[in-house]
Amino acid sequence: MDKIAVYPGSFDPITYGHLDLLDRGLTIFDRIIIAIADNPAQKPLFTLEERLEMIKLSVQDHPQRHRLDIDTFHGLLVDYVRTVKSSAILRGLRAVSDFEYEFQMALMNRKLNGDIETLYFMTGMRWIYISSSIIKEVVASGGCVTGLVPEPVERGLAKRLGAPAKKSL
Repeated sequence: MDKIAVYPGSFDPITYGHLDLLDRGLTIFDRIIIAIADNPAQKPLFTLEERLEMIKLSVQDHPQRHRLDIDTFHGLLVDYVRTVKSSAILRGLRAVSDFEYEFQMALMNRKLNGDIETLYFMTGMRWIYISSSIIKEVVASGGCVTGLVPEPVERGLAKRLGAPAKKSL
């Protein structure tokens, strides 16, 4: 039986930090489902369909692509996890500031379904300072995010927020 993890998030947009965590998760799980949350209350920059497409393009050449699924979900994460026959949620932690929120979410998920475990990976040092929010702020302010996000994301950000001058990091 495959060990399947659900990697949930808004992925608005996906970054190399997310992809690093995905790669490391594949060393433990047979399959990972990237589950894009449909939460309009978060007021995402990109539509659900745009995020789905950017993620598909960002992982299309991944050497382990056959072990990745990309999906969307509405409602409770634990219900989605149960629906896809998984018992593991994969999450990343960048800093202590992430911990309190993640801890509360894990405890609530456990209360809702005690058979589902949440596993946390520390963000790789190379990516510890980036988040989707910071990426959007940088591009909106005219900065360049080359090397921090996959090319399809960089194109999507440039189209939505204006194209910054390309500079190497």
